[in-house]
Amino acid sequence: MKITDTKLEGVKRIEPAVHQDHRGFFMESFNDHNLRECGIDHHFIQDNHSMSREVGVIRGLHYQLLPKGQTKLIRVVSGAIYDVVLDIRTGSPTYGQWQSFILSAANFQQLLVPKGFAHGFCTLVPDTEVIYKVDAYYSPEHDRGIAWNDPDLNIDWPVTHPVLSDKDSKHPFLASAENNFIYEG
Repeated sequence: MKITDTKLEGVKRIEPAVHQDHRGFFMESFNDHNLRECGIDHHFIQDNHSMSREVGVIRGLHYQLLPKGQTKLIRVVSGAIYDVVLDIRTGSPTYGQWQSFILSAANFQQLLVPKGFAHGFCTLVPDTEVIYKVDAYYSPEHDRGIAWNDPDLNIDWPVTHPVLSDKDSKHPFLASAENNFIYEG
């Protein structure tokens, strides 16, 4: 397993060992012991699975307020996504900055997104399936989001007219979004 830090403190790219031959492949998609040995110490309690039929579906940018904030471990099992992580920790040196990643079934990469970051993705191919682990249960009263097209963020999405849920089409810009994450670096 190879773990790489990103420009956003705490966000990590994870590349599991993949054993491939003429039959296909085998990999451990999750191994708590190996992650803990690499300094990733989260107790994941729930798996979520989404499937998006169309290219250009944006899901996000999502987060949950404290005390129900969620750390996510994301991977793609079919298709590909343009994954975006946004630092929303007030006082962080990278507050309001985002980073993107291509996650796909073909590259096997995973992404660790800690509490204090908003997360979203755009599908790059039809019938894309994303699985992610979380360390806190979904809490509707703590569920929040930031507009995918916030002009102050200038996120370079691979689509100009995305397919959005009703909920995702109504998120506020970061400047007016409810947020209780404080940087403690």
